[in-house]
Amino acid sequence: MWCPYLHCKSFNMRKILVTGATGFIGNYVVKELLKNNYNVIASSFSAEKARSFPWFSQVRYIPFDLASFDQTTDYYAFFDHPDTIIHLAWEGLPNYKAAFHYEINLPRHFSFLQNMIKHGLKSLSVTGTCFEYGMREGMLSEDMPPAPANSYALAKDSLRRFLEELRETISFNFKWIRLFYMYGRGQNPNSLFSQLQKALDEKALVFNMSGGMQVRDYLPVEKAAEYIVKIALQDRVEGIINCCSGKPVSVRELVEKYLQDRKAAMHLNTGFYPYTDYEPMAFWGDTGKLDGII
Repeated sequence: MWCPYLHCKSFNMRKILVTGATGFIGNYVVKELLKNNYNVIASSFSAEKARSFPWFSQVRYIPFDLASFDQTTDYYAFFDHPDTIIHLAWEGLPNYKAAFHYEINLPRHFSFLQNMIKHGLKSLSVTGTCFEYGMREGMLSEDMPPAPANSYALAKDSLRRFLEELRETISFNFKWIRLFYMYGRGQNPNSLFSQLQKALDEKALVFNMSGGMQVRDYLPVEKAAEYIVKIALQDRVEGIINCCSGKPVSVRELVEKYLQDRKAAMHLNTGFYPYTDYEPMAFWGDTGKLDGII
């Protein structure tokens, strides 16, 4: 099949729009889709940043800033009638407590997705957050009622509810992908593993961290992207789906393994930072629904 994009293989004619394509997760989702020869439409607010990614010449890139949303525009046509949207865009992270998540992001993102659906979109996948479960501990399953305890989680959970209400009047396939923790190259420079890698690069002898006794559910970002694509491009399982490993691990264990894998020696100065007050000490995800997909 002839392909109009530079260095592009013959691709699946199903058009997949990825919003937030230049973000930490978006970059890997685009790469995963291209690896499987999908026809990718990538979008973000900065074309300049998008051009810096190796995949830029292999996708159709359409810049869009949600701040410029206009209700009179048909965004389904604007994005060339995609078959599926993987909606990763969300502004202002990791500032989880800020009110703009529900004051600005929530109505803006719902209006955009509602516009797409009203104009013909039939399949939508949106990433949520494990923070929607609130301060619960232990294994978290999708049938638990949400109990968001910060502004970001409240806004995400409200967006899901609004979209589910929309399904009462307009039929569309809907997956809500609850992300747990991820790590990998390109992550926010203030994240734990970005800071740890920076310390290694600078040959630091000591790494300051929290007590490290928190129990979490981590995935390498490449694996998370693989799961997101598999969830989004199947139609058998809908609704809330945890995207996680299902394997509880302490933060200290994970840091020690990270160092061990790199044959690096470094003293961990545990207890230097306090534990956060917006997440429980020990939680991980139930992978029952995910296992049925992958």
